[in-house]
Amino acid sequence: MSEMYVAEEEYDEHALYEIRIKGHLDDRWADRFDGLTLTRNENGVTLLTGIVVDQAALHGLLRAVRDLGVRLLSVTRLQPEPAEAPDGRPHDTSHRSTEETQP
Repeated sequence: MSEMYVAEEEYDEHALYEIRIKGHLDDRWADRFDGLTLTRNENGVTLLTGIVVDQAALHGLLRAVRDLGVRLLSVTRLQPEPAEAPDGRPHDTSHRSTEETQP
């Protein structure tokens, strides 16, 4: 098995995450998710979106999902988009770069 080195600073910074779970969570569960925004989609999926301070906080959020007994669909780290393109024009934010894990 090969070893993989990942720089600590890459995971110890604030990052915007989107966690998708199956089913609709009521707003009363928002306190369990450290201020993440709950968005219920018509397709029966709840999105938990917001800033996560570090990997320990992310693991805590994932434990909260597990403890609720709901199905985790995906965890996506959203990359922030620059406000302007290098040429000074407004940046197109209709797309986003992501790192996604699906169980």
